[in-house]
Amino acid sequence: MRYPKIRELGEAVKSLFTKPYTSDFPGKPHVPHENFRGQPVFNPDKCLGCLACEEACPAGAIAHEDTTDPPDAAKRRMIHYTDTCIFCSQCQAACIADHEGIVLGNEWELSYFDRAQAHESIELDLQLCEVCGTIIATKHHLAWLADRLDEMAFSNPTVYLARLKELGVADDNLVPVLRDRGRSDRVKILCVKCRRETTRYNE
Repeated sequence: MRYPKIRELGEAVKSLFTKPYTSDFPGKPHVPHENFRGQPVFNPDKCLGCLACEEACPAGAIAHEDTTDPPDAAKRRMIHYTDTCIFCSQCQAACIADHEGIVLGNEWELSYFDRAQAHESIELDLQLCEVCGTIIATKHHLAWLADRLDEMAFSNPTVYLARLKELGVADDNLVPVLRDRGRSDRVKILCVKCRRETTRYNE
């Protein structure tokens, strides 16, 4: 039989009068380190719905759902699946909105009895082409482009008009004044295909 050494006996006696190495969780809430990478969370005031985070996510933990019916209430739903996320922070790194559209928090206790609850989402308004109904972008994204382009936004009718509508100063009845072979359609919010159709002349 192997007897304990004096050092081992000393550590055993010492442990009776010292605090344990483990934390008091769940008796007390755990406070993670400030650099801890917790659950990514969408910021509804900053997120543009541009899908950059979805493209950058290596685990496929970010997705979106577009609803265009009815057209006047078209929405884009951005979804983050917590149970798939590997907390790599690539979504935040790829965010074009100054890395503030989706931000890693310090939330780490993410257990669920129902896996269907392991997600979080936000909804953003979509801008549709006023001719064919194709999805152009979210209204937040167009407003962000107008801010970034500043005075150059006036050279793009889609961005310019989207900005005016956001400010509430665009007139929806501005167009039907002239019928010059569709030229008046230029003064609308259009997708790329319809913009080309209203710009080119038939030979």
